[in-house]
Amino acid sequence: MTSHQAPITAPITAPIPARVPARTRIGAAVGLLLLSPICAEYLIGYDQIISNPLDMLTGLLVLGPLYGTVAVLIREVARRAGRGWPTMVLLSAAFGLIQAGVIDQSLFNPDFVHEASWDADRLPTFVAGLGVSVKHVVGFVGGHVIWSFCAPIGIVESCVPRIAHRPWLGRVGITVMIVLYGLGALVIFKEHSKQFLATPAQFGTVGLFALALAVAAFAVPRRLPRRGAAGRGGGGRDEGSRGSGGRVPPSWAAGCGAVVLMGAHQLSSPGWGGVALNVAALVLAGGALVWWSGRPDWGPVHVLAVCGAALVVNAALSFVVEPLGDTSPVLKYGANAVLMVVVLLLLGWARRRLRFTAAVPRALEGARSA
Repeated sequence: MTSHQAPITAPITAPIPARVPARTRIGAAVGLLLLSPICAEYLIGYDQIISNPLDMLTGLLVLGPLYGTVAVLIREVARRAGRGWPTMVLLSAAFGLIQAGVIDQSLFNPDFVHEASWDADRLPTFVAGLGVSVKHVVGFVGGHVIWSFCAPIGIVESCVPRIAHRPWLGRVGITVMIVLYGLGALVIFKEHSKQFLATPAQFGTVGLFALALAVAAFAVPRRLPRRGAAGRGGGGRDEGSRGSGGRVPPSWAAGCGAVVLMGAHQLSSPGWGGVALNVAALVLAGGALVWWSGRPDWGPVHVLAVCGAALVVNAALSFVVEPLGDTSPVLKYGANAVLMVVVLLLLGWARRRLRFTAAVPRALEGARSA
C-alpha cells in the first residue's frame, strides 16, 4: 500500500468532475461495497457459511452495509481530503476497533464463539484487568485494516486507475452509505447484545482509542504529489531501480514479501511469543511500505502486488482452515476453489487495467514526437 497523495484537495461537498462517467464511479463503489465483506468474512472460510453458497449471497445484504460501506467511506473521505494510505490505514484501524469492540463486541465477549478453539486462542494472552486478549486485539484490528478495508480499496482502485485518486460518490451516494452502515451496524449490535453486553468502561475505552486514531489520520503530514511512475497514474515500474529518490523493490518482490509477512500474521500461534511475531510482522510490513512508498519509482503496480498478496494469502489458507460448525467438505473446498479462481482473475484484470492505462500516455507521446 502506498502513501502517494493525489493533488485533489476538495472538501467533501465538492462536486465530482463531470468528465468521469457516473457508471464508472458507481460501478467502482459497488465493487468495493461487495469485495470488502467477501475479503473480510468469506475468503479465509472460517465460518460454516462457506458450505452454503445461498447463505453467502444473502449474507452480503448485511455484511455489505457493515463492511463495504465503511471501506467506501474511508476511501471517499481520504481522497476528497487529498490524502492517501496513511490516512486510510489509520481510519481503518479506528473502524476496525469499533467493529470488534462495540458492534459485535468480539474483543470482550468470552463466549463469542462456542468452540474450544476460541478459548485456546484467547486465554494465553488474556489480560484480566482489561477484559481482553492481546492476541485478539492485534488479530482483529489488524485483520480489519488489511482484509476488511485496505486490501479491497487497493484492488478496486487498481481496476479503475484513471479515477483511483478521485471521488466516486456525491452527496446522495455518501448519505446512502452512511445510512446503510448505520442499519447494518444496528442489526449486528442488537444480535450480539442479546447474550452479552460490554461494560460502559469498555465501550468508552474503545471510543477514545478510535477517536484518537481518527484524529491521527488527519494529523499525519501530507506528501506533495510526486513526479515519476507512481505520479503518472500508470502501471509504474516492475523492475527494481535506483532513481533520484532511492531504490524500490520490483513489484513481484514486494508482493512476495507481503505474502510472507501477512502469512506470519495469520499463522502466529497463541501466546505472547505469537503476539510478538504478529506485531513484528505488521510493524516490518508497515515500516517497509512507508519507507518505499514515498519514492518516485513506487507505483500503482506495487500497490496492486501488496494488496493482491493479502487476498492470495487468505484464499490459500482457506484450504487448511477448519470451519466452525458442521460443513460439507465438498461444498467447503468447492467454495474455497471458486474464491481462489475469482481472486486470481480479479488480480489479473486489475494488472491489465494498469498496463493499459500506462500505455495510453506513452502512445500519445510517441504520436506527438512522430
